[in-house]
Amino acid sequence: MSEQTVSVIVVSRGRPDALLRCLTAVAQLQYRAFEVVVVACPAGIAVTETLDILPDIKCIAFDEANISAARNLGLIHAAGEIVAFIDDDSVPEPQWLRHLVAPAMRSDVVAMGGFVRGRNGISFQYKARTLDAHGGAHEVEIDPLQATVLVPPKGRAIKTEGTNMAFRRDVLMDIGGFDPALRFYLDETDLNMRLARAGHATALVPLAQVHHGFAASATRRDDRVPRDLFEIGASWAVFQRKHIPKEARTAHWAAQITQERKRLLKHMVAGRLEPRDVRRLMKRLKAGYSEGLTRSFGGTRLARHAVLPFRPVNAPRRTSHFKVVRGLRGASAIRDAAVRVGTDRIETVLALSLTALFHRVYFDVSGVWVQRGGLFGRSNRDEPLFRLTTKARRGAKERRRVAAVRGLDGS
Repeated sequence: MSEQTVSVIVVSRGRPDALLRCLTAVAQLQYRAFEVVVVACPAGIAVTETLDILPDIKCIAFDEANISAARNLGLIHAAGEIVAFIDDDSVPEPQWLRHLVAPAMRSDVVAMGGFVRGRNGISFQYKARTLDAHGGAHEVEIDPLQATVLVPPKGRAIKTEGTNMAFRRDVLMDIGGFDPALRFYLDETDLNMRLARAGHATALVPLAQVHHGFAASATRRDDRVPRDLFEIGASWAVFQRKHIPKEARTAHWAAQITQERKRLLKHMVAGRLEPRDVRRLMKRLKAGYSEGLTRSFGGTRLARHAVLPFRPVNAPRRTSHFKVVRGLRGASAIRDAAVRVGTDRIETVLALSLTALFHRVYFDVSGVWVQRGGLFGRSNRDEPLFRLTTKARRGAKERRRVAAVRGLDGS
């Protein structure tokens, strides 16, 4: 069966450097039939229009602080049968799209969600989660190597993460896409609840992986400390009105206030916030909730026909390579690998020092996947702190760890 066409939608505002890195990784995706739709502010559009490795991007200018409205704008320009979403502060593994959309070959699967790795590039921020009737997320165990298709019981939903999710475009258009009343928070949670209410199945796909950096924004610092809680409060008010019975809303809102206060107090104890910051942020949370009680809902049916025809990327077929070097040779190995990226290769450099340092993985803006750490140190954080090994054995172990997502031989 031929691959389904996919539109990869990236929304960006005020983070052109992060967008450049994201799109550099998107250009290495190993999937035949995909296009790229970027909805961005002027700085993001400027970066996109000069990107030689992705010359056929659909660029849509949008400079408002509303990710739901931006995603809907991307939707009406997207022409793929499937629409996939990734944030500008994330990078996809080369096999991300192939794994993510594979379950759509089943006619009953409407939504797909992958796993998200955190800043060290190894530990997971998000894996498989479900949603309870009040929008609370709960972890669930699934097979770590293959997709699991789930149909939630009444009142619950399957969680997809905003930076790693895909949907059938026609279904998304029929239900009105994302609700612009949810400007950056609970947007995909609301969508998940509406899809579940309609009886649609969701596939959770562990091998569809992206790396998420939590870049700074208008609402949070790069250390994840919030700058403003107004939209979180407003979003909870909108979500309650859409999904939570009236008699349960007061207790639910009290629980959210308690949860946010605890989060802020942890930051204060750690020295990242002052007491006056906590008071200001809690005041903004409550003000947002009051505003959200009067905010109009979105969610009207969107046009089924795309504004522009499908514009395939025509990305080259790349071969994936994995090189192990001593730590001191890491910089030169990365430079050499960056040259080979330009010859249609996917390059991974593992730089090992004679230490027990923890490992970290990152995607260099030059287009090279880099892993650094000690020969005797751990990569997965549940491994022993120290383990005797050789360079060859350690290299083989780390290669196996990423083979399926990086497209290495033997995956």
